[in-house]
Amino acid sequence: MRLFVTGIGTEVGKTVIAAILTEALEADYWKPVQAGDLDYSDTHKVRDLVSHDKSVFHPETHALHHPMSPHAAAERDGVEISLDDFQLPQTENNLIVEGAGGLMVPLNSKDCIIDLIEKFDIEVVLVSRNYLGSINHTLLSVEALQNRSIKIRGIIFNDKENKDTESAILKMTGLKCLGRVEFEENLSSESISRLAVKFKQI
Repeated sequence: MRLFVTGIGTEVGKTVIAAILTEALEADYWKPVQAGDLDYSDTHKVRDLVSHDKSVFHPETHALHHPMSPHAAAERDGVEISLDDFQLPQTENNLIVEGAGGLMVPLNSKDCIIDLIEKFDIEVVLVSRNYLGSINHTLLSVEALQNRSIKIRGIIFNDKENKDTESAILKMTGLKCLGRVEFEENLSSESISRLAVKFKQI
């Protein structure tokens, strides 16, 4: 199984969900582009949160120094990002790929994260969060994916339950809710392992 974890925007909890899925599926993990926080990147965070030893944490294709959109961070680093730079890691294991920001985050002057997903021909797990405006952001994200005929495994709500919001999203998209993860202030490998139990059969 190969899954691309993307979100309806920034700060919706993609890394937490990626860690949970990596734990649940005993998968490899790969973040194609890291922008900023190189001393403690998302790959470091997921590695620290995964409790088993079956995962391989593949190195980023582009590790950029500035916490900005990849296209701007690359420009400051004197790097030009091309879709041709990226190849899915070779593995016989399950693979979790984590994006950067939302679908329309630019990688360069013409390509965005959604173009990378399309290149990989990989199924998407969409992370949503229940805030004012999240219905709009989620529906726009789903429409963008469907317009490219990109397969969507389903939606994970990374927040406390909001029946009005979630039922509207699921009814209007026809997508499956893969599960919900409520916010935990102090994440650890123990809490990730506990949360992963309900995602083993996604």
